[in-house]
Amino acid sequence: MIYVVRHGQTDLNKEGRLQGRKGLPLNRQGREQAEALKNELTHIRFDYVYSSPQERAVQTAELATGAAVIIDERLDVFDLGEADNRKRSEVTMAGVIPNPRLYKGVEDIQNFMKRVFEFMHQLQAKFKGSGATIMLSGHRCTTGCIGAYFEGIPADGNILKFSSDNGRFKVYPF
Repeated sequence: MIYVVRHGQTDLNKEGRLQGRKGLPLNRQGREQAEALKNELTHIRFDYVYSSPQERAVQTAELATGAAVIIDERLDVFDLGEADNRKRSEVTMAGVIPNPRLYKGVEDIQNFMKRVFEFMHQLQAKFKGSGATIMLSGHRCTTGCIGAYFEGIPADGNILKFSSDNGRFKVYPF
């Protein structure tokens, strides 16, 4: 089974700001969410715990499992470029991402999905049928993309609908 966890709250989440690679660590509520996750998942023994390299995702995985975390760059948050840390209400979007014509450095959505799907393909090849229990700790975008890996890409392209709230998770079988 794969437990796909969205990191706990940060101050940027609380302020309604876009949070990418210039993100913050967990705030008090985010740490409490990770501790609550630990209590909820106390009966689960994770064989492997993978995380985005972002501190907030690593903190969530460590607090929730107490296990050593394997960092994988392919689980990194979508690069928001110049839109990073701006209030959502002030950013012009192109679908679910900041408009790359207006903000320099915005990652190509197809390349983002390709890297996350590549990670998932390799994970599936390695662990399918093994009975391993795996946690993946990431972000709204990565957890949504992992959901799309299992559920299929929605017709409207909005993979974010597969994500969870901060400090919550979804479970998928291989």
